Amino acid sequence: MINDQTTAVIITAAGRGLRAGGDIAKQWQGLAGKPVVAHTLAAFAGMRCVLTVHPDDRARAETLGSGAEIVLGGESRAASVRNALEALAGQGVARVLIHDGARPLVSAAVIARVLAALQRHAGAAPALVVTDALWLGQNGLVAGSRDRTGLYRAQTPQGFHFDAILAAHRAFQGDAADDVQVARAAGIDVAIVEGEEDNLKLTYPGDFARAEAILKGR
Repeated sequence: MINDQTTAVIITAAGRGLRAGGDIAKQWQGLAGKPVVAHTLAAFAGMRCVLTVHPDDRARAETLGSGAEIVLGGESRAASVRNALEALAGQGVARVLIHDGARPLVSAAVIARVLAALQRHAGAAPALVVTDALWLGQNGLVAGSRDRTGLYRAQTPQGFHFDAILAAHRAFQGDAADDVQVARAAGIDVAIVEGEEDNLKLTYPGDFARAEAILKGR
């Protein structure tokens, strides 16, 4: 993996993840004997990492022993990312990858594709082409359909030139679905690179079984 102090990784793990069930947030639940976020951090081994956490989870984060810098999150995902960016400001970081803590299966190949694209673009992110039919649902019934042409399923890590995304976050108001939304609001072009089906975001209880199966297959 990249061992370059001018490239940093922000792992977002400050959310509550209620849809996954359980007594604790999904990123701290067990997966193959370790917390989900421990697998996520391991995917970026050798890289400089900043982990954003909820104040209630700081003690858990300190027991990981990952070497990641811990930054307290804000009231929204965008606020958490900005806190991490501000913590890195002025430290010679040229590129930053921003990754969901609940995506523990990201591969070295996906990370490499994002970093390679940053040599030519100010932003880059992995995605998968939408291949399923899209419906509009209302009251449990199909109320219409939507054209899937040109649609993608967004993934992370989303990479950016550091100064550009820091300025974009400083100017952005409110929350955002991801950092690509923040970047585009600031006029930053974001290149699409190929994602992977295994790079799933753990959201529902059944996702944990799928992730366990993928890990066993590796």
